[in-house]
Amino acid sequence: MTTIPSMIPSPQQTKNSIDMRPIYIPNYIPNPYYVRIFDTTLRDGEQSPGAAMTSQEKLDIARQLAKLGVDVIEAGFPCSSQDEFKAVKMIAEEVGNDVDDNGYVPVIVGIARCNQKDIETAWEAVKHAMRPKISTFIATSPIHMEHKLGKSKEEVLQIACKMVKFARNLGCHDIQFVPEDATRSERDFLYQILGEVIKAGVTTVAIPDTVGITMPWEYGRLIADIKANTPGIENVVLSSHCHNDLGLAVANTLEGVRAGARQLEVTINGIGERAGNASLEEIVMALKCKRYDQFDGLYTGINTQHILKTSKMVEKYTGMYLQPHKALVGANAFVHESGIHQDGWLKHKATYEIILPESIGIKRSKGDGYVLGKLSGRAALRKRLEELGFQLKDDEINRVFFNFKALGDKKKRVTDEDLRTLVSNEVTHIEPIWKLGDLQVISGTLGLPSTTIRLINMNGSTHVACSIGQGSVDSALKAVNFIVKEPIKLVEYSVTTIKNGIDGIVTTYVVICRENSNYESTSTLSQENVHPTFSGTAAGTDVVVSSVEAYIAALNKMLGSKE
Repeated sequence: MTTIPSMIPSPQQTKNSIDMRPIYIPNYIPNPYYVRIFDTTLRDGEQSPGAAMTSQEKLDIARQLAKLGVDVIEAGFPCSSQDEFKAVKMIAEEVGNDVDDNGYVPVIVGIARCNQKDIETAWEAVKHAMRPKISTFIATSPIHMEHKLGKSKEEVLQIACKMVKFARNLGCHDIQFVPEDATRSERDFLYQILGEVIKAGVTTVAIPDTVGITMPWEYGRLIADIKANTPGIENVVLSSHCHNDLGLAVANTLEGVRAGARQLEVTINGIGERAGNASLEEIVMALKCKRYDQFDGLYTGINTQHILKTSKMVEKYTGMYLQPHKALVGANAFVHESGIHQDGWLKHKATYEIILPESIGIKRSKGDGYVLGKLSGRAALRKRLEELGFQLKDDEINRVFFNFKALGDKKKRVTDEDLRTLVSNEVTHIEPIWKLGDLQVISGTLGLPSTTIRLINMNGSTHVACSIGQGSVDSALKAVNFIVKEPIKLVEYSVTTIKNGIDGIVTTYVVICRENSNYESTSTLSQENVHPTFSGTAAGTDVVVSSVEAYIAALNKMLGSKE
């Protein structure tokens, strides 16, 4: 095995130089500040219920993981099925031999239980890769040895050493040993079995928190104790593998690297058995953000600009859809709604964003980064209106803002189309002759729809009317006509629904003219025969109310131009 040199670069030297991926040596990392990323999305991640993928999908993800720059791809469990064997072999043959211009090619791993059939099958699947590796495991905790394996410590120790030697005899010289349920194993036995498999020829030992029971300080202490008490540990790479049963997989992994682990086992989006594994994107960006003040200059070879694309591919292929607030790659990760936050963010992005979204592959255009809703303030509203091309005075902003807040109370997000409608309704607003007071509509299968409506005249008087019609909107507009007593012809009527779910806003557009007008939409009539038409627009979550308000808006324009 390779001996560690006495002269190593300092963190400052590393900081001042270009961070290079060191040459791959199975049992040793030439640069002590480099952290290998071992991705197990295609193995542990696929063990998420419902996340099974086809061979082609696994190959596609493996290609993308190589673009991301992971050091090690655990491609699967070859002995579990013929299709799984085929997938791992395809990945080993293609991705495992695709060397880039810098000499990088990922290590391809097949996992195996500590038995000959598993190990032989894993080797057959990965051996055609340029850098093949076998990861073999056996449980070492008392509860697993007694109830699952039915074996003693001595038997487990003997099997582990024998199978490591068996793998080496097949021709595999890069072997990882995993003592399953290590965090619940007896320390002395853990030190002993790790020491013996190191003597047998492993190049990496992984320390799994298989059931996610460990606290971060406990896991960090375990890694430090293994480094201090395991014979030969300096001759192998120490790896961290944490599960998320208590939501601590990322925290435990980071404590592991602080304590001396130099390979971190992660999955894209944190998917995995039960509650999942440590998330690759969270681990990598935590190391990048806090590299010098918390991690003594440690770095990875990950091309972070491929994070989002990889995340979306895994999400699509596995059907494991992300919660919106998922760190870094969730839909809301770089979106701000609070008015206070929006105001600060608009002045300087770093007030509320600790990293640039572009650094993980998010391409943001105008209007991205904040959403408008009931919590938004004037600053965000003004900014978005300016982006939409509206230059409004302060009093106009105030009028729009009042109705904007009212709309925000009715629906989760206020869209650009909503804003255009609000500006049209409020900024171009003329002194109304009629206003809608109250409206009640009764409709269904028992009789014709009926409407009772109350309108308020500009002089303050109120007028009430009832009407029936062929539909709810028809009855409502007829009730309006009974009150205003003007000969009105409805020329055009349209409703647009913004597709944002059942609470989506509807925008209603109407065109009216006087009943005795000879309205034509064509241009063949002479100028003197063309009579004026009047349009009105309104928006709301109720189509009947929106229709009546648009109708009244057009009516007010018509009455205002009567002279």
